[in-house]
Amino acid sequence: MPSESGADLSRRLMSKGLLLKRSAMPLVESVSDLDLLIERAIANSIRLLDDDAVKRLIEMDSASPISKSGESSNAEIDKRKTSHSPNVDEPLQNKSGRVIAPIKSNEIAPPPRPHGLDHYSIQDFPLQARDVDAEIEIHFDITGNSVTEGRLIDMQSCFMDRLSKIRKMIIETSIPRLPRRPIRISEAWAERKSRNSSASEVTLIGLVEFKRFGKNGDIQFAIEDESGSVECVLYSKSEWEKPEYRYHPVNDGLLDDDVLGVTGYFTESGRLRATDIHRPSLQHHEKARAGSQAAVSVAFLSDIHVGSRTFLAPQWEKMIQWFKEDPLAKNIRYFVMTGDGVDGIGIYPGQERHLQIKDLYKQYGELARMVEDLPDWVDTIILPGNHDAVRPAEPQPALDPEIQQDYSDVTFAGNPSDFSLHGVRILAYHGVSISDFVSSLRSVTFEHPERAMMAMLES
Repeated sequence: MPSESGADLSRRLMSKGLLLKRSAMPLVESVSDLDLLIERAIANSIRLLDDDAVKRLIEMDSASPISKSGESSNAEIDKRKTSHSPNVDEPLQNKSGRVIAPIKSNEIAPPPRPHGLDHYSIQDFPLQARDVDAEIEIHFDITGNSVTEGRLIDMQSCFMDRLSKIRKMIIETSIPRLPRRPIRISEAWAERKSRNSSASEVTLIGLVEFKRFGKNGDIQFAIEDESGSVECVLYSKSEWEKPEYRYHPVNDGLLDDDVLGVTGYFTESGRLRATDIHRPSLQHHEKARAGSQAAVSVAFLSDIHVGSRTFLAPQWEKMIQWFKEDPLAKNIRYFVMTGDGVDGIGIYPGQERHLQIKDLYKQYGELARMVEDLPDWVDTIILPGNHDAVRPAEPQPALDPEIQQDYSDVTFAGNPSDFSLHGVRILAYHGVSISDFVSSLRSVTFEHPERAMMAMLES
């Protein structure tokens, strides 16, 4: 038999959940029994095949090494015939590799409930999605509605509009209410000599210009409005050390261009010594429900990265099988893909060597083919992300019509997008700005994105 090409070999290993480093390619190509190498890798929970890992796999069993003469021993063949798939929940036996989205055999079982909630009952989802007509209403989409030319005056207008709207929210919804009517920074500065004690405090509202933590548990920052800017310092209070204040700015930090209300008084140095911070309240709202006649479900997925060498094809196929076979999936009427459906081209230096599909349109064509595999009762909504063929600046418009023509029965929207499904309001966002939140707020990490979502709603 002719030997496999490097690309074919990589695809074959990726289909088994194995990632082959280019430097180890010659070693793997020299192995006569690739199936045995794959089985040994899976059995030992090795998913990254670098030079050292491949050498260990070749030499792992001295009694029955991988034969370089083209034959495996009968004992090894019998052992392979009776072997079973490893339990990926067991501890790693060899910690030199890493597990990349391990594949288990499909078993219909209740999913884990990490927050202590009750397991779902299939009786709670009596409707079949195919029996319910689609009802999608887009409330906000930047596509075709972007009028900015990217000039300095456009950016100033954007931030002034942000300041004006959130200022109004702080005045109307802040809990507790503002202690006094806010005034402009220039007006407060003109009165700073008389606003120099807690008895003559002033309230200001502005955009955060800079921020830094001090050595004594304080946070120093500046705010600006249409009239000027002022430096502020906020010292910690004993009550703010309680757990319920863990997200307070003095403990957590501030974001650039956050809109804040600040109450305080001026010191001799001209700083405003802040005694309190005011934010708009996240008003309580009732959850909209679709009603028993449209009690269907929606599934969300992002960052598929079709075209990348690390695209998880087996996991996608397993998901498609789940959609078609699991009783709960029969209730899913909508599938929302919130960005980075493809890996894109030229997103970062050296990306080309990480690509399996190096043509952008072929990446989107492959994604279209994959979406076609979804059951016919599922309506798909696709948003772009930072790897997609749209502008990097947010908000991002929907994918180009030339790309959309490869897809059938798919709704395309911008990022972020505000829409309703059967009257249930949804805000979908790819979330690339999480990096800004991680770098600015102590409580936000990539490991706990739910805190980033809370901070996005608050800011």
